[in-house]
Amino acid sequence: MNRTRQIGFSYMFLFPSFLLTMVLGVYPIAWAIRYMFYDYKGFGGATFIGLDNFRRLFQDAEYWHSVINTFIYAGGKLIITLPLCLVLAVVLNSKLRGRNWLRAIYFMPTIISSAVMAVVFFIIFNSYNGILNQYLLKFHIISERIDWLGPKHALLTTIIIAVWGAVGNYMLLFLAGLQNIPSDVYESSSLDGANKWQQFWYLTIPMLGPVLQIVIMLAIINSLKGYESIMVLTEGGPVGKTEVMYLYVYKLFFPTPSGSLTDQQFGYGSAVGFVTAVIVGIITLAYHAMSRRLNKLQ
Repeated sequence: MNRTRQIGFSYMFLFPSFLLTMVLGVYPIAWAIRYMFYDYKGFGGATFIGLDNFRRLFQDAEYWHSVINTFIYAGGKLIITLPLCLVLAVVLNSKLRGRNWLRAIYFMPTIISSAVMAVVFFIIFNSYNGILNQYLLKFHIISERIDWLGPKHALLTTIIIAVWGAVGNYMLLFLAGLQNIPSDVYESSSLDGANKWQQFWYLTIPMLGPVLQIVIMLAIINSLKGYESIMVLTEGGPVGKTEVMYLYVYKLFFPTPSGSLTDQQFGYGSAVGFVTAVIVGIITLAYHAMSRRLNKLQ
């Protein structure tokens, strides 16, 4: 009887989580999979159209342009973020004065809302009265205001902002990995004549291998899925220069006033969301397979 009660209590505590997962996770996915094959605007009836949404998708130049933008955005973010996080983690793992304060400062951006962060950076990068342009003009670094959110610089600006928001999270993971490396390893290598650079390249990097693989995988997924700050800053503009995949999907379900999409397209949006998820999944699986192959070669 006691055993039965224990099992009953266990299921009772698990039931709320199970219910939330089904309602907020499984059901929306099943709903989207169904409506991929329908012309559905959110109101009225849904008309079955078969694979027409997918045919339209593969002819949708705006979507494929957003895919290219996503790869540029994600690639730029990864190239800057990962080395920067690793270097910061190594520095903050040393006996540096005030390192705990510095860790907190670098981690702070990860707990700030993406929307709030984007509003703050909009004030900084505003081309007319932005703080950055004011200081650059004051110190005579530039002779005229730069349109940071214009067609020429908008994508680069969003990458910089994304780096600022991601550094603290991955730095913390690298820091946890560094603290699990025994100090005896570095002491032994010092006795053998290894300098700091040799220790970093031949000891730190290999021993951080498992953590590095996880961090890279998380960074790839988050970079490909990120769109919140871009939505607040530019809404994918100007002229689609910062349009990324998940922002395009979002606009199909919730059109923005300044966007080119004026009505809800739940059926087409479901098809686009499915293909986008497949693209992200393929890239993630390819990286996972590559990392496993590299592990076997070591």
